[in-house]
Amino acid sequence: MTLRPLFVTQVYESTLAGSAGFEAFNAELADACRMLAAEDQAGRLWCREHGYRGYTSYGSLTDLPVRMPEFAELKRHLDRHAIAYAKALNFDLARKPRLDNLWVNILKPGGGHTGHIHPHAFLSGTVYVEVPDGASALKLEDPRLPMMMARPGVQADAPEAERPFVYLAPQPGTVLMWESWLRHEVPPNAAKAERISISFNYA
Repeated sequence: MTLRPLFVTQVYESTLAGSAGFEAFNAELADACRMLAAEDQAGRLWCREHGYRGYTSYGSLTDLPVRMPEFAELKRHLDRHAIAYAKALNFDLARKPRLDNLWVNILKPGGGHTGHIHPHAFLSGTVYVEVPDGASALKLEDPRLPMMMARPGVQADAPEAERPFVYLAPQPGTVLMWESWLRHEVPPNAAKAERISISFNYA
């Protein structure tokens, strides 16, 4: 018998933690994120209006790499990862992937982000800055679920690639990227401290 894996969903995983000066850079990113949470009144208003438990710059700031040097340096790192990912996916691109937007997420205990996709982008992802014990993993959903009809569930020890949901537990510095059509969510933060991450889209 032969099983042929077709239409595989490739999720990219790497880390910034091995790069020179990572600890200092990551601390600077955390400080920059908290400064935005304190000073971005429009962002805090957006969070209140949308029931976001914590702070995100998603609805208020679109120029972070221009606004602050910490995000400009992060963009340089992410650009290299996006190029590597696009190449691994065998995409036929006329030019390099372009960072379209980048935003801060600070989830307070109990905060989460319901299932969603990222329209108008082709690569999306998150880099993790602070991940306290008990913090949420990233939950990825099999995109075939709406079409599975009467398909049985899988056994508890089924391989990761055959499960309907996969949970990826990041560490500080982890970079995760996926194709933007892949549905994902952040379950409620069970940690006693804030979970800080920075998400992004490439066009």
